[in-house]
Order: sequence, then C-alpha cells, then structure tokens
Amino acid sequence: MRAKLDRAGLAGQVAVDSAGTHGFHRGALPDPRATALAAQRGYRLDGLKSRPVVAADFSRFDLLLAMDRDNLATLRSRCPSGASGQLALLLPFAAQSPDRPATADAVDEVPDPYFGNVEGFAHALDLIEPACDGLLWVLQRRLTSAA
Repeated sequence: MRAKLDRAGLAGQVAVDSAGTHGFHRGALPDPRATALAAQRGYRLDGLKSRPVVAADFSRFDLLLAMDRDNLATLRSRCPSGASGQLALLLPFAAQSPDRPATADAVDEVPDPYFGNVEGFAHALDLIEPACDGLLWVLQRRLTSAA
C-alpha cells in the first residue's frame, strides 16, 4: 500500500502500518518468502518488524483492515465502543477499483501463506494487490471530497 500511495502522490497524506492480532512473531522481520516476492513486484519491506495491534491503533487509524474473518473478529473483540465502523476486511476493496474485471472472483479473505510454500505467498499478493488498488481509489475519493 505504501508504494501505491507513493506512486499516487499521497504518501504524506495517508499513514499506513501493519500489525498482527497475535504476538507470535513480535519484533521479527517479514518472512523471507514474502520479502523476496514483494521485491520482485517492486515493494520494499525493509524496516518492517512484527508488532501486535494495540489499543491506541483504534484511535490512531481511520481504518483497521483484516486479511480474514478470524482476525476481523479478534479486532472487533478488542475494539473500543464506538470505533467498530473502522473495521473491515481488506479484499472487498478490490471491488471498488475501476480497473477490476467484472468477472473477478468475490473472494473476501486472504489465505494465510505462512505454513505453506512460496506459491501461497504469491497467491496472497495476487489477492492483496487489487484490494490495495481499490483501497487507493477509495482513499483518493475521500481525500478529494475532504479538500
């Protein structure tokens, strides 16, 4: 998402962070398979370290997006009263992209590739990229209407 925001000239207007709902890998670098595939597609993951979602995230960010329903349910269970409107799955944003093919699958969860092979990470990126395109489109509209 950072790279897409940067290419759209919005990097300074939208804060992006990544956090997990569980602290299993706290402080760890991204999986080397993810890092390699991301680099092949022009995304840099250096400087990222795993961190858990914290209470301040619910007020710091306008949107907290989950990759799957289990993580979304965990976010909902931790969400302070009144902030639940900012919680959603990432993949439905793919449908917002004007470039999205009309026949595209209506998948709404990213399968966790961690315990699989490198192809699982490629599949995850294949799903995440159009969702980020749709999210970018939505953010551009919000920023334009707010100006």
